[in-house]
Amino acid sequence: MKTRITLAALLLACAGAAHGAPAVPGEAAVKAAKHAVTAYRDDVVDTLAKMVSYNTVADKDLPADRNPQHIAFKNYLKSEAARLGLDFADEGYVVVIGLGAADAQEKVGMIAHGDVQPVDPAKWKKSPFELDRTSEPGRLLARGAEDDKGPIATALYAMKSLKDLQLPLSKRIELYVYMAEESDWAPLEQFVKTHTLPQVNITLDAEYPAVTAEKGYGTVTVVFPKTAAALGADEASIAQFGGGFFGSQIPEDAQALVANATPALEARIKQRAARQADMHYTFERKGNDLAIVAKGVSAHSSKPEDGLNAISMLADALAVSTWPDTPSGALVNFLNEMVGTGFYGEKFGSIAYRDAFMGPMTFAPTVIKQTGQGPALSINIRRPQGKTGQQLTNEINAALAQWQGRHALQLADSKVMVGDPWIQQDAPQLPVLMNVFSYFTGVKDPKPVAVGGGTNSRMFPRAVSFGPAMPHTVYTGHSEHEFIALKQLLLNLEMYTAVLAELAQ
Repeated sequence: MKTRITLAALLLACAGAAHGAPAVPGEAAVKAAKHAVTAYRDDVVDTLAKMVSYNTVADKDLPADRNPQHIAFKNYLKSEAARLGLDFADEGYVVVIGLGAADAQEKVGMIAHGDVQPVDPAKWKKSPFELDRTSEPGRLLARGAEDDKGPIATALYAMKSLKDLQLPLSKRIELYVYMAEESDWAPLEQFVKTHTLPQVNITLDAEYPAVTAEKGYGTVTVVFPKTAAALGADEASIAQFGGGFFGSQIPEDAQALVANATPALEARIKQRAARQADMHYTFERKGNDLAIVAKGVSAHSSKPEDGLNAISMLADALAVSTWPDTPSGALVNFLNEMVGTGFYGEKFGSIAYRDAFMGPMTFAPTVIKQTGQGPALSINIRRPQGKTGQQLTNEINAALAQWQGRHALQLADSKVMVGDPWIQQDAPQLPVLMNVFSYFTGVKDPKPVAVGGGTNSRMFPRAVSFGPAMPHTVYTGHSEHEFIALKQLLLNLEMYTAVLAELAQ
């Protein structure tokens, strides 16, 4: 059955759930929040510093439950739980840190992940696995600072604060830390089938005020044939084109080599590149060839508008002509004709669409890899409700077929993977989240939002995301400039503590 929900319906549901709810958090919740930020403002930073020191990037050859860095991180969580007076259970890919009676019938869950995205250390002022407290005053820079080790640290001290004050809790609180969220959801799918989960859950891996809808994740992979077009002896062509780091990051790096680039052609490329605000290019002559390096701004691929896509922009700088169909030339032509410098898929046949609540589908090239068949371009999709997966897949394949027909060129391969959007329609905790967020931020009448990213909210009963990022700010997780502001870390500590006090009393 096709599920469709409008913004008006979501807000009406939230308002209905909030009927009779207090306008502000209770006195005990506010007291606990103030205690947390007063007693643990330094401790939470120190704990975060220790957490980010563990390189918990996924290793394709070593599963998380056997990876020494992942195991060491879990052992650190175990020692922290013991130090803070919390219980701990290691379930392999998942650890559970709890407060309250283990046999409690009712529970409140918090969900985060301990693994982090890949990182290029050369792009950081200090090691990405060392909490940098000084390079940018007021900011705590490290891989995982925002996504998700900062939230884990604040959750621990929120639980500790409730324990300090001996608040009478009618529900057990459990923090779930999953160790493969960025790479493999299968172990978590198995875990939730065999464990009794909390009736109400909060994911600490997205945005405020609360996330009740997430776009579906997808990928289009297009492989261009290695067979090169016949070229004249001095004919200009794209000999090489590459860029990107991983599939869920908007790329900030791209490179091209233009063979037989005359001075006039070089001047035209430079002139076109100069029109791109904030992009940085270097040009180097190598005999008759021209090497170009493009530098943009990385971002989470669910928010392509927050980055500056070096792959798209470099292809556009080269759009001074239609290039001969060498492998890289065909790739550049494809990017310019089918993708462009936008990120909504408007040039890719009829695939572009949007939803009133979830927003537009985003469609952004993220990485180019050299394969045995030829260069492979990956395009990241984040799609809202409004089309079936089959309809979108058919439209993508039709657009690919049309492009091949126009160029009389057969792609070496193409693959389309389209995931489904997710909407939470049963979240009784929303009034509490809205009240806490409004009280501590001063934002009047906050409402749930939708995001492009996918979180583990999908796996847990009645789950919605609550932070750690403020609305209308750049989310730095997945970028090469990841940080959490100290002010935000402490605000999160206050709000997480208050929410737990409200939901678990």
